[in-house]
Amino acid sequence: FTMTHKERAILALTRQQPDYVPTFELEYQLEDLVFGKSFLRQDDLKDMSSAEQEKAVLENAEYMVKVYTELGYSIIPIQYLSEENTIKTAKHINQITNEQFLLTAHGDATFAIPDGDGLVKFVYWLYDNPEDGLAEAKKRADYGIERNKRYIQAGIQSLILCSDYCFNDGPFISPAMFEEFIQPSLYRLCQSIREEGGYSIKHTDGNIMPILQMLVDCQPNALHSLDPMAGVDIHKVKEMVGDKVALCGNVHCAHLQTGTDEQVLESCRYAMESGKPNGGYIFCTSNIPFKGMPVERYQMVLDFWNQHKYY
Repeated sequence: FTMTHKERAILALTRQQPDYVPTFELEYQLEDLVFGKSFLRQDDLKDMSSAEQEKAVLENAEYMVKVYTELGYSIIPIQYLSEENTIKTAKHINQITNEQFLLTAHGDATFAIPDGDGLVKFVYWLYDNPEDGLAEAKKRADYGIERNKRYIQAGIQSLILCSDYCFNDGPFISPAMFEEFIQPSLYRLCQSIREEGGYSIKHTDGNIMPILQMLVDCQPNALHSLDPMAGVDIHKVKEMVGDKVALCGNVHCAHLQTGTDEQVLESCRYAMESGKPNGGYIFCTSNIPFKGMPVERYQMVLDFWNQHKYY
Protein backbone atom coordinates (compact mmCIF):
# COMPACT_ATOMS: atom_id res chain seq x y z
CA PHE A 1 0.00 0.00 0.00
CA THR A 2 1.39 3.38 -1.07
CA MET A 3 -0.07 6.58 0.33
CA THR A 4 -1.07 9.37 -2.00
CA HIS A 5 0.50 12.75 -1.38
CA LYS A 6 -2.86 13.99 -0.12
CA GLU A 7 -3.20 11.16 2.40
CA ARG A 8 0.36 11.75 3.59
CA ALA A 9 -0.20 15.48 4.07
CA ILE A 10 -3.50 15.02 5.91
CA LEU A 11 -1.94 12.51 8.31
CA ALA A 12 0.84 14.98 9.09
CA LEU A 13 -1.61 17.87 9.53
CA THR A 14 -3.69 15.79 11.95
CA ARG A 15 -0.60 14.98 14.06
CA GLN A 16 -0.27 11.42 12.84
CA GLN A 17 2.65 9.57 11.31
CA PRO A 18 2.56 8.90 7.56
CA ASP A 19 4.99 6.65 5.71
CA TYR A 20 7.39 9.56 5.41
CA VAL A 21 7.63 13.24 6.33
CA PRO A 22 5.94 15.28 3.58
CA THR A 23 7.35 18.50 2.18
CA PHE A 24 5.97 21.62 0.49
CA GLU A 25 6.51 25.39 0.48
CA LEU A 26 4.08 28.32 0.72
CA GLU A 27 5.50 29.48 -2.59
CA TYR A 28 8.24 28.23 -4.88
CA GLN A 29 9.87 31.15 -6.70
CA LEU A 30 12.69 29.33 -8.50
CA GLU A 31 10.51 27.66 -11.13
CA ASP A 32 11.77 29.74 -14.06
CA LEU A 33 15.41 28.92 -13.29
CA VAL A 34 14.86 25.22 -12.66
CA PHE A 35 11.97 24.36 -15.01
CA GLY A 36 12.27 26.99 -17.71
CA LYS A 37 9.30 29.34 -17.22
CA SER A 38 7.44 31.27 -14.56
CA PHE A 39 4.07 30.37 -13.10
CA LEU A 40 1.15 32.36 -14.49
CA ARG A 41 0.25 35.62 -12.73
CA GLN A 42 -3.16 37.26 -12.87
CA ASP A 43 -1.64 40.29 -14.61
CA ASP A 44 -0.42 38.05 -17.44
CA LEU A 45 -4.05 37.51 -18.45
CA LYS A 46 -5.18 41.11 -18.77
CA ASP A 47 -4.75 41.48 -22.55
CA MET A 48 -6.03 37.99 -23.45
CA SER A 49 -9.44 36.99 -24.77
CA SER A 50 -11.65 34.78 -22.58
CA ALA A 51 -10.67 31.71 -24.58
CA GLU A 52 -6.97 32.56 -24.33
CA GLN A 53 -7.30 33.11 -20.59
CA GLU A 54 -9.00 29.75 -20.12
CA LYS A 55 -6.27 27.99 -22.11
CA ALA A 56 -3.50 29.76 -20.17
CA VAL A 57 -5.01 28.91 -16.77
CA LEU A 58 -5.39 25.22 -17.62
CA GLU A 59 -1.90 24.99 -19.11
CA ASN A 60 -0.49 26.66 -16.00
CA ALA A 61 -2.30 24.11 -13.82
CA GLU A 62 -0.63 21.31 -15.78
CA TYR A 63 2.75 23.05 -15.44
CA MET A 64 2.23 23.31 -11.68
CA VAL A 65 1.59 19.56 -11.48
CA LYS A 66 4.81 18.91 -13.40
CA VAL A 67 6.88 21.22 -11.16
CA TYR A 68 5.50 20.07 -7.84
CA THR A 69 5.58 16.40 -8.79
CA GLU A 70 9.27 16.68 -9.63
CA LEU A 71 9.96 18.55 -6.38
CA GLY A 72 8.16 15.87 -4.39
CA TYR A 73 5.62 18.16 -2.72
CA SER A 74 2.57 16.61 -1.08
CA ILE A 75 0.75 19.98 -0.93
CA ILE A 76 0.40 22.15 -4.04
CA PRO A 77 0.19 25.90 -3.33
CA ILE A 78 -2.01 27.79 -5.80
CA GLN A 79 -0.78 31.39 -5.86
CA TYR A 80 -0.82 34.60 -7.88
CA LEU A 81 -4.32 34.23 -9.42
CA SER A 82 -7.79 35.66 -8.79
CA GLU A 83 -10.27 33.64 -6.77
CA GLU A 84 -12.04 32.54 -9.96
CA ASN A 85 -8.84 31.35 -11.62
CA THR A 86 -7.56 29.77 -8.39
CA ILE A 87 -10.72 27.66 -8.36
CA LYS A 88 -10.38 26.78 -12.06
CA THR A 89 -6.78 25.75 -11.41
CA ALA A 90 -7.73 23.58 -8.45
CA LYS A 91 -10.50 21.78 -10.31
CA HIS A 92 -8.19 21.04 -13.24
CA ILE A 93 -5.37 19.80 -11.01
CA ASN A 94 -7.74 17.51 -9.10
CA GLN A 95 -9.18 16.19 -12.35
CA ILE A 96 -5.87 15.38 -14.04
CA THR A 97 -4.23 13.93 -10.91
CA ASN A 98 -7.27 12.06 -9.58
CA GLU A 99 -7.01 14.21 -6.43
CA GLN A 100 -3.68 12.75 -5.34
CA PHE A 101 -2.39 16.07 -3.93
CA LEU A 102 -3.64 18.28 -1.12
CA LEU A 103 -4.23 21.74 -2.60
CA THR A 104 -3.84 24.99 -0.70
CA ALA A 105 -4.37 28.71 -1.20
CA HIS A 106 -4.13 31.84 0.94
CA GLY A 107 -7.03 31.96 3.38
CA ASP A 108 -6.25 34.54 6.07
CA ALA A 109 -8.34 37.63 6.81
CA THR A 110 -6.91 38.79 10.14
CA PHE A 111 -4.97 41.98 10.79
CA ALA A 112 -1.28 41.69 9.89
CA ILE A 113 1.82 43.86 10.25
CA PRO A 114 1.05 46.94 8.12
CA ASP A 115 3.48 48.09 5.47
CA GLY A 116 6.17 50.59 6.41
CA ASP A 117 4.87 53.94 7.50
CA GLY A 118 1.39 52.62 8.32
CA LEU A 119 2.47 50.59 11.34
CA VAL A 120 2.43 53.26 14.06
CA LYS A 121 -0.71 54.86 12.63
CA PHE A 122 -2.55 51.52 12.60
CA VAL A 123 -1.60 50.58 16.16
CA TYR A 124 -2.68 54.00 17.48
CA TRP A 125 -5.94 53.67 15.56
CA LEU A 126 -6.63 50.28 17.15
CA TYR A 127 -5.82 51.62 20.61
CA ASP A 128 -7.89 54.78 20.22
CA ASN A 129 -10.83 53.20 18.39
CA PRO A 130 -11.31 49.70 19.82
CA GLU A 131 -14.95 49.37 18.74
CA ASP A 132 -14.09 50.30 15.16
CA GLY A 133 -11.13 47.91 15.27
CA LEU A 134 -13.28 45.02 16.44
CA ALA A 135 -15.92 45.80 13.79
CA GLU A 136 -13.28 45.84 11.05
CA ALA A 137 -11.75 42.59 12.33
CA LYS A 138 -15.19 40.92 12.27
CA LYS A 139 -15.94 42.23 8.76
CA ARG A 140 -12.66 40.84 7.46
CA ALA A 141 -13.21 37.48 9.14
CA ASP A 142 -16.76 37.24 7.74
CA TYR A 143 -15.38 37.78 4.23
CA GLY A 144 -12.54 35.29 4.74
CA ILE A 145 -14.88 32.60 6.07
CA GLU A 146 -17.16 32.82 3.02
CA ARG A 147 -14.22 32.85 0.56
CA ASN A 148 -12.64 29.85 2.26
CA LYS A 149 -15.92 27.95 2.04
CA ARG A 150 -15.93 28.52 -1.71
CA TYR A 151 -12.34 27.29 -1.93
CA ILE A 152 -13.01 24.14 0.08
CA GLN A 153 -16.15 23.36 -1.93
CA ALA A 154 -14.04 23.69 -5.10
CA GLY A 155 -11.51 21.12 -3.87
CA ILE A 156 -8.91 23.31 -2.15
CA GLN A 157 -8.92 21.42 1.11
CA SER A 158 -6.25 23.35 2.99
CA LEU A 159 -5.88 27.07 3.58
CA ILE A 160 -2.67 28.89 4.45
CA LEU A 161 -3.47 31.64 6.94
CA CYS A 162 -0.70 33.97 5.85
CA SER A 163 -0.95 37.16 7.94
CA ASP A 164 2.36 38.01 9.59
CA TYR A 165 2.12 39.05 13.24
CA CYS A 166 5.69 39.14 14.50
CA PHE A 167 9.05 40.80 14.05
CA ASN A 168 12.26 39.12 15.18
CA ASP A 169 11.77 40.51 18.69
CA GLY A 170 8.08 39.68 19.06
CA PRO A 171 4.53 40.58 17.94
CA PHE A 172 3.80 43.93 16.28
CA ILE A 173 1.13 44.58 18.92
CA SER A 174 1.11 43.57 22.57
CA PRO A 175 -0.14 40.09 23.50
CA ALA A 176 -3.13 41.76 25.19
CA MET A 177 -4.04 43.61 21.96
CA PHE A 178 -3.46 40.43 19.96
CA GLU A 179 -5.91 38.62 22.23
CA GLU A 180 -8.50 41.36 21.73
CA PHE A 181 -8.20 42.24 18.04
CA ILE A 182 -6.75 39.20 16.24
CA GLN A 183 -7.25 35.97 18.18
CA PRO A 184 -11.09 35.90 17.96
CA SER A 185 -11.01 36.28 14.17
CA LEU A 186 -8.24 33.71 13.78
CA TYR A 187 -10.24 31.30 15.93
CA ARG A 188 -13.33 31.82 13.76
CA LEU A 189 -11.36 31.23 10.57
CA CYS A 190 -9.79 28.01 11.89
CA GLN A 191 -13.11 26.69 13.19
CA SER A 192 -14.92 27.43 9.95
CA ILE A 193 -12.26 25.65 7.91
CA ARG A 194 -12.50 22.64 10.22
CA GLU A 195 -16.31 22.62 10.04
CA GLU A 196 -16.12 22.61 6.23
CA GLY A 197 -13.82 19.59 6.30
CA GLY A 198 -10.66 21.53 5.50
CA TYR A 199 -7.25 22.00 7.13
CA SER A 200 -5.62 25.25 8.25
CA ILE A 201 -1.92 26.10 8.28
CA LYS A 202 -1.22 29.27 10.27
CA HIS A 203 1.84 31.09 8.90
CA THR A 204 3.67 33.92 10.57
CA ASP A 205 7.33 34.80 10.53
CA GLY A 206 9.13 36.26 13.52
CA ASN A 207 9.24 35.49 17.23
CA ILE A 208 5.87 33.87 17.98
CA MET A 209 6.80 32.73 21.48
CA PRO A 210 4.91 35.51 23.36
CA ILE A 211 1.69 34.53 21.54
CA LEU A 212 2.37 30.83 20.92
CA GLN A 213 -0.34 29.57 23.25
CA MET A 214 -2.89 31.99 21.80
CA LEU A 215 -2.10 30.73 18.31
CA VAL A 216 -2.49 27.11 19.42
CA ASP A 217 -5.75 27.94 21.22
CA CYS A 218 -7.21 29.01 17.84
CA GLN A 219 -6.84 25.33 16.83
CA PRO A 220 -5.15 25.56 13.43
CA ASN A 221 -4.02 22.20 12.16
CA ALA A 222 -0.43 23.40 11.82
CA LEU A 223 1.95 26.26 12.56
CA HIS A 224 4.40 27.55 9.94
CA SER A 225 7.28 28.71 9.78
CA LEU A 226 8.87 28.47 13.25
CA ASP A 227 11.37 31.14 12.30
CA PRO A 228 14.94 30.33 13.44
CA MET A 229 16.07 33.84 12.45
CA ALA A 230 13.82 35.10 15.26
CA GLY A 231 15.12 32.54 17.74
CA VAL A 232 12.15 30.16 17.51
CA ASP A 233 13.44 26.70 18.44
CA ILE A 234 11.45 23.92 16.77
CA HIS A 235 12.60 21.40 19.38
CA LYS A 236 11.21 23.57 22.16
CA VAL A 237 7.96 24.27 20.28
CA LYS A 238 7.50 20.55 19.62
CA GLU A 239 7.89 19.84 23.33
CA MET A 240 5.50 22.62 24.32
CA VAL A 241 2.63 22.21 21.83
CA GLY A 242 3.43 19.26 19.55
CA ASP A 243 0.55 17.30 21.07
CA LYS A 244 -1.93 20.00 20.00
CA VAL A 245 -0.74 21.25 16.62
CA ALA A 246 1.34 20.00 13.70
CA LEU A 247 4.53 21.86 12.82
CA CYS A 248 5.94 23.04 9.47
CA GLY A 249 9.46 24.41 9.04
CA ASN A 250 12.08 25.51 10.07
CA VAL A 251 15.10 25.25 7.75
CA HIS A 252 17.03 28.52 8.08
CA CYS A 253 16.41 30.71 5.00
CA ALA A 254 19.24 33.13 5.79
CA HIS A 255 21.68 30.21 5.74
CA LEU A 256 20.27 29.18 2.36
CA GLN A 257 21.06 32.65 1.05
CA THR A 258 24.37 33.54 2.71
CA GLY A 259 25.49 30.69 4.98
CA THR A 260 27.83 27.78 4.40
CA ASP A 261 26.81 24.37 3.10
CA GLU A 262 27.53 23.02 6.58
CA GLN A 263 25.13 25.53 8.14
CA VAL A 264 22.39 24.58 5.68
CA LEU A 265 22.78 20.87 6.36
CA GLU A 266 22.91 21.42 10.13
CA SER A 267 19.69 23.41 9.97
CA CYS A 268 18.08 20.64 7.91
CA ARG A 269 19.21 18.04 10.43
CA TYR A 270 17.99 19.99 13.44
CA ALA A 271 14.58 20.68 11.88
CA MET A 272 14.06 17.08 10.76
CA GLU A 273 15.24 15.47 14.00
CA SER A 274 13.20 17.89 16.13
CA GLY A 275 10.01 17.78 14.09
CA LYS A 276 9.88 14.17 12.98
CA PRO A 277 9.27 12.13 16.17
CA ASN A 278 5.72 10.76 16.45
CA GLY A 279 4.55 12.44 13.25
CA GLY A 280 2.73 15.73 12.95
CA TYR A 281 5.54 17.36 10.98
CA ILE A 282 6.04 18.78 7.48
CA PHE A 283 9.62 19.55 6.43
CA CYS A 284 10.11 22.91 4.73
CA THR A 285 12.03 26.17 4.91
CA SER A 286 11.38 28.96 7.40
CA ASN A 287 9.97 31.17 4.66
CA ILE A 288 10.03 30.20 0.96
CA PRO A 289 12.59 29.38 -1.73
CA PHE A 290 12.61 33.02 -2.88
CA LYS A 291 13.95 34.64 -6.01
CA GLY A 292 17.67 35.26 -5.61
CA MET A 293 18.25 32.18 -3.47
CA PRO A 294 20.90 29.98 -5.11
CA VAL A 295 19.11 27.09 -6.80
CA GLU A 296 21.70 24.60 -5.60
CA ARG A 297 21.10 25.58 -1.98
CA TYR A 298 17.40 24.70 -2.10
CA GLN A 299 18.35 21.50 -3.93
CA MET A 300 20.51 20.63 -0.90
CA VAL A 301 17.39 20.93 1.27
CA LEU A 302 15.41 18.63 -1.03
CA ASP A 303 18.29 16.13 -1.19
CA PHE A 304 18.49 16.06 2.60
CA TRP A 305 14.74 15.53 2.82
CA ASN A 306 14.89 12.65 0.33
CA GLN A 307 17.64 10.95 2.33
CA HIS A 308 16.00 11.34 5.75
CA LYS A 309 12.23 11.53 5.20
CA TYR A 310 11.22 7.95 6.03
CA TYR A 311 10.04 6.96 9.49
